[in-house]
Amino acid sequence: MEEKDKGSMAAGEAVVRRLAEAVEEIAAISEYRNAYRKPLCSLARRIRLLAPMFDELGDGRDPIPEPVARTLAPLEDAFAAAKDLLRLGSEGSKIFLVLEREKMIKRFHDVISQIDQALNGISFDKLEISEEVREQVVLVHAQFKRAKERDDMPDAELYSYLLSLYNKSSDAILDPYTLERLAEQLQLVTICDLMQESLALHEMVFASGGDPGENIEKMSMLLKKIKDFVQTQNPEMGTHSDSKPFLLDGKPKVPIVPDDFRCPISLELMKDPVIVATGQTYERTCIEKWLASGHDTCPKTQQRLSNASLTPNYVLRSLIEQWCEANGMDPPKCPSRPTNPSSACSSSELANIDALLCKLSSPNLDDQLTAAGELRLLAKRNVDNRICIARAGAIPLLINLLSSKSSRTQEHAVTALLNLSIHDDNKAKIISSGAIPGIVHVLRDGSMEARENAAATLFSLSVVDEYKVTVGASGAIPALVSLLSEGTHRGKKDAATALFNLCIYQGNKGKAVRAGLVPLVMGLLAEPAESMLDESMAILALLSSHPEGKSAIAAAQAVPLLVEMVANGSPRNRENAAATLLNLSDGEQQLGAMAAAQECEIMGPLQELAISGTERGKRKAVQLLERMNGFLVQQHEAYAQAEASTQTQGHIHAHGEPRTNVTCADSVDT
Repeated sequence: MEEKDKGSMAAGEAVVRRLAEAVEEIAAISEYRNAYRKPLCSLARRIRLLAPMFDELGDGRDPIPEPVARTLAPLEDAFAAAKDLLRLGSEGSKIFLVLEREKMIKRFHDVISQIDQALNGISFDKLEISEEVREQVVLVHAQFKRAKERDDMPDAELYSYLLSLYNKSSDAILDPYTLERLAEQLQLVTICDLMQESLALHEMVFASGGDPGENIEKMSMLLKKIKDFVQTQNPEMGTHSDSKPFLLDGKPKVPIVPDDFRCPISLELMKDPVIVATGQTYERTCIEKWLASGHDTCPKTQQRLSNASLTPNYVLRSLIEQWCEANGMDPPKCPSRPTNPSSACSSSELANIDALLCKLSSPNLDDQLTAAGELRLLAKRNVDNRICIARAGAIPLLINLLSSKSSRTQEHAVTALLNLSIHDDNKAKIISSGAIPGIVHVLRDGSMEARENAAATLFSLSVVDEYKVTVGASGAIPALVSLLSEGTHRGKKDAATALFNLCIYQGNKGKAVRAGLVPLVMGLLAEPAESMLDESMAILALLSSHPEGKSAIAAAQAVPLLVEMVANGSPRNRENAAATLLNLSDGEQQLGAMAAAQECEIMGPLQELAISGTERGKRKAVQLLERMNGFLVQQHEAYAQAEASTQTQGHIHAHGEPRTNVTCADSVDT
């Protein structure tokens, strides 16, 4: 009984510690330079004001009883949702955030309501906190209640204004006043602003599986118009052309390095920028020397560092590289790093992970469920946790739980593996531990959420080319096709992304075709309300390069739909439709495919695509035009020969057989 009490008290301390860490992480998020700056800052400030409560609870002499700790637990989920929203507001596309105004309003209200409900459920009278801190918490709680009833979102005028420009055609000309007003309102007025926005859109492309939809392409087109205008107004900020924008009066002008690109310690252009626990960025070698000399504070803010972890700032590194390219400079070379960085987990964090692994191994189903759920959340938070959890030996234990009779435990286990697989080194450990059969089992028979996360896990693992073969041979492809057929919208997206990635390997294409993927994709293309057009067209283009795929696409009578897509689809879908038709025009189905395309009057849309499409789309259109022209010439020649033959036959029927070797006897009239 005493051991159980100790465990309960330790659980309470762990909850408080995690809440304090969550507040620190939220406090480290900054730079809300967009239309949501006011509500984002207010949300972050109110959460920070709760920090003294967790500090006092952590410093308290008496341990926190388990029933009281349970009343604090809902705040963890609420803070996690708030952190995701704040990060989106800090790092997301400014254009996207305004255009998604309604969704953002809902997310704000959901987060505020979640925090309000979590605070409502806390037993403050049983917590060991001072009267002063309790009054502050009550005040913050009242602010959250009032925030639920207010709408501090950006004015609807900016949304309507941006939406009208977004809906204009890509070749529409916008006047300078309009672009200037838009750049100022969106705060896209410096090269850093523009590059940050461009990278945010690139992140959205990556998140979509590398295949941007029409919405992202239209946002990119709008950003390009703003960027061209800003660069026209300020030529010295640099362009991405081959010219040297820093030439002035025939003499080279050394570009001024933006302050954000300089390390605060060395003041030099950063080569390998990393983020410390306070959210500040430094050159890796400089901050490593600072920490190695015994300092435990952030050099810029003087705040004490909660841990010594260094997270690569990939966004800033990409910005620096783009800035160097724009200014005709060689980008700084990042020093090579060991592939397996040391973990920065503290001893207490490692002890917590070890305790969770003991629960994973426990025969008690509730312990397994709780531990798998906590590991799922820990692995989601940061790279250090992923390294620590994998090194502690969690992967084989999580794999064992994939066959659990508890669907919720299955879901936690497969999602924990998904989160662990984000770290590249863990992918090999998951594969070598024999996880694939268990993941496929969950994909076939788990709950819908577990199936969705299993599909996402297979996608994450199959990013490595050799694992595409392993996953494809496991029987995963038919299970993914089933999820694509019967899953939720999110499940279909996960399945489509995984199938696309697996079918990059030629050996998996036949498996996908035999699993019935082509008719299913054709059905999705015929139902645009499903919003799966982009994924479906990308898969179809991929399968059309395989003989079995060509036959299946031809059997599905896809040519009319493909021609329609070339004519009226999004830029990327027009490109993929042309690529599919080009593949169909080579092989056994070529004559039937080209005849069907000609009957659907494809030449006009192809000629337009060759002029106005994406670079790949233009290439595919030109190649297909050449084949179609060759086909038409053959058709014309065949028609001419048939006409000539018909005329010859007609001449014979009109005049009889031609006579040769006529003798005198032949001419005798008898």
